[in-house]
Amino acid sequence: MDEKVGDALPLGYGLGHNQTMETSILSVQGLRKQYGDSTVVDDVSFVIQPGECLGVIGPNGAGKTTTIRMCLGLSMPDAGSITAFGLQMPHDALAIKAQLGVVSQMDTLDPDFSCAENLLVYGRYFGMKDAQIRARIPELLEFASLTHKANAKPGELSGGMKRRLSLARALVNDPRLLLLDEPTTGLDPQARHLMWERLQLLLQQGKSILLTTHFMDEAERLCSRLLVLDHGRKIAEGRPRDLIAQHLEPDVVEVYGNGAQTLLDAPLKTLAARVEVSGETVFFYTQDAKPLLQALTAYPQLRTLHRPANLEDLFLKLTGRQIREDA
Repeated sequence: MDEKVGDALPLGYGLGHNQTMETSILSVQGLRKQYGDSTVVDDVSFVIQPGECLGVIGPNGAGKTTTIRMCLGLSMPDAGSITAFGLQMPHDALAIKAQLGVVSQMDTLDPDFSCAENLLVYGRYFGMKDAQIRARIPELLEFASLTHKANAKPGELSGGMKRRLSLARALVNDPRLLLLDEPTTGLDPQARHLMWERLQLLLQQGKSILLTTHFMDEAERLCSRLLVLDHGRKIAEGRPRDLIAQHLEPDVVEVYGNGAQTLLDAPLKTLAARVEVSGETVFFYTQDAKPLLQALTAYPQLRTLHRPANLEDLFLKLTGRQIREDA
């Protein structure tokens, strides 16, 4: 678990690069990618506006990471176009990458360098002068709440510290767009919340973010819009609350305990618009939970949870409850 840290100072980079406000920071149109007979990205299109966080969610194998790899020029699309900052990928790959910041799923920090040295060496990849990078390092470490770890090597850091250092490293070139591939996977709740605070600061400064995540609370907290992928195709897109209202009943009643599944044969099933079962839990989706909750008082041995519909319900309705193995 990370130690408690205070609020970091804002980076103060602003929008940087004297950029103009294009209609979109990133535009992806008709993207398609095949590996052998398998189509892993199938006609996917989306745009990201300045200062916007677009979340990409979907089960394992949905095409999220492959889409990001194509946006980075690491994988060539079989069809479609990628335009960033008015430039074409892969033709203008170097110019585009100069304005990108990337945090991948896997830890790519150099274990032989200290935190400060990791930032210094990474900045050199962008052709930055050492003096320019060294001037940024204190601010980046402060942003990541790692000032006291400047001389520590990654092996001495907790998981949350490593992820914050990876984020600080992605900011060394003052990018206009951040591509974050499941940036909080493996972190404890405290570390995740601290990462969310830092990402929200970046959005407030005008940065744009493309975020893939398996955490629905993360998607709802950070993302202004969501793109839902499944089997390589876009199956839904919109603001989180709009998608929930469009696809789900407003009330959810979870019932669990010995004998919960017998409710599937009980008359009260008709009090819900839709019923799903997962393990020993029965989910009732309804427009009005009051009649159902009243009827459930006849089953005191069962436990109930009444809550509003959320993004996890949306995710499971659109993509199913069946576990997908890693692709």
